Amino acid sequence: MIEVRKLVKRFGSQVVLRGLDFHVQSGEFVALLGPNGAGKTTFLRILASLSRPSLGQVKVAGFALPTHSAAVRQRLGVVSHQPLLYGDLTAEENLIFYGRIYNLEALDKRLGEVLDLVGLATRRRDLVRTFSRGMQQRLAIGRAVLHNPEVMLFDEPYTGLDQDASEMLDGVLKRVAAAGRTVVMTSHDLARAEDLATRFDILSHGVIAASANRVQLGSGNLLTFYKRALAG
Repeated sequence: MIEVRKLVKRFGSQVVLRGLDFHVQSGEFVALLGPNGAGKTTFLRILASLSRPSLGQVKVAGFALPTHSAAVRQRLGVVSHQPLLYGDLTAEENLIFYGRIYNLEALDKRLGEVLDLVGLATRRRDLVRTFSRGMQQRLAIGRAVLHNPEVMLFDEPYTGLDQDASEMLDGVLKRVAAAGRTVVMTSHDLARAEDLATRFDILSHGVIAASANRVQLGSGNLLTFYKRALAG
């Protein structure tokens, strides 16, 4: 579903990604972990076709980037700590706006399904600027899944959320994964990543330093695995 070979990303003289290889199968939930400055957000921006690679090959859902960016975006849902919503529109109006961008058929039915999924059916006609941070993030996930994307990218989706909102977001992410979508999520929260993901990749100095799936890792061992990977 995602194939990355020898990916390099430079910003002037600074090299952020240094020949990175990364492969994700359909239906996997990969937690991409690493310290600040490791290149996680830069990498997700390339996968989302928001930034161009300097060198290397990137394919998402069988389409090469940046050549087929439009085709990738049709198959992609992206959530970050910026919800990309319009505060003076209602939850329903925001989803209608994005649904029309994707030329969705039976949009009314799909709106109801998505609002139920993210737990906002009773707030569908409320302005988004009246929503809490957690509610906005749930609606952002609704925006991202509206067109039934094959691949979802989550860049630190828990940033700024309190405990209750984070637990609600846990439930939404589990439902998204249970629906069979391929998910890549960056996070600094190892405990949450261990609970949600089926595979754990450690990004350090611009490359994948270590990778293990849930079976290989075993329960409660992510912190040890993470420290060992960063220690080299």
